[in-house]
Amino acid sequence: MDDRTLADLLRRFGLSEKETDTYLTLLEYGEAKASTVADAAGVSKRYVYSVSESLADRGFVEVHDHAVPTTIRANPPEEVIERLRSDADAIRPGLEERYSRAERETEQFEVVKSRVTVIKRIRSLLEGADAELTLSLPAKHLTAVRGALADAVDRGVLVLLVVTDVEDAVGVRDALGETAGIDPDLGGIASVVRTWGEAMPTILTIDTGRGLIAPPELLRRSDSDRQAIVFAQEQLSPVIVGAFLGNYWPAATEVSLSGPAALPAEYEDFRHAVFQATLHRREGDAVRATVAGRWIDEDAEPVEVSGRVRSVKQAMVEPTNNEFPVENSLTIETDEGPVSVGGQGAFVEGVEAELTRLELE
Repeated sequence: MDDRTLADLLRRFGLSEKETDTYLTLLEYGEAKASTVADAAGVSKRYVYSVSESLADRGFVEVHDHAVPTTIRANPPEEVIERLRSDADAIRPGLEERYSRAERETEQFEVVKSRVTVIKRIRSLLEGADAELTLSLPAKHLTAVRGALADAVDRGVLVLLVVTDVEDAVGVRDALGETAGIDPDLGGIASVVRTWGEAMPTILTIDTGRGLIAPPELLRRSDSDRQAIVFAQEQLSPVIVGAFLGNYWPAATEVSLSGPAALPAEYEDFRHAVFQATLHRREGDAVRATVAGRWIDEDAEPVEVSGRVRSVKQAMVEPTNNEFPVENSLTIETDEGPVSVGGQGAFVEGVEAELTRLELE
């Protein structure tokens, strides 16, 4: 085996390049002074002492610091290999358990046949939302989940709600059992509330990987034989969010809109950042954004862009100005010129955002 291949294999076990060079040098000498190893490996003697301690902790070498001068001895390869094999065997059960748990979580589908169970599952999912949720629900079932929705808003979750089988905001207020004294944001149950007089599927998505889909009949009739699906699937959730925002959201009528949140604030959910930037700009505020993300190109290099928000394209708040159904983006005026930023899965913008900080100038 040539030296390069051997070094590459050693680095797979967590050795840095200089640790690898130091260890291979020790193998050639068997045992040597730190100064000898430093000269041969092209590193400082101080670095050899530091690296040798790290290698000793992992069983690759022994440091004889009781002698003067200090010497370092490479352990026999069979002992090193046996220790690595023992470590690998020791972590196998934990790795397998975590892998199977993650597989269960990401591939989970549950069939629900009862309307009562559907409402319970919706409440449970709402309670676990951290960043964003979308929900369409018949008006007559709104009261059952109102508390969970309000709690999500209080936690800072972006809540996009379509109330179906109702014509306008008055119908939503009636469904909540409050015909007077209601706040303009419908009691804080959502960031944006839209209504639609027609029936539509009950659709719920939570953050990036969980949700529920139920046909209209299941929540409209107690004797329905239709079934709902509860899912925990990261690959499926963006598709359902796209269908919700692209097909159903535009067909509904906006009846309530929350006010802008206090800034500065950081958002892992890019749609929420776009939402808040939109609200503040409509208030006449100058908003500055700092985005950590990646360039949308073959290399996908990490990047941080910062500057005033020059323009916003969005489909959440009327009037919308997006060019295609799920477009939500910021154009940031940087020192090098304007940079367009999109969220997870962005493909037409220049940068895909991972974390966005908004502040007022």
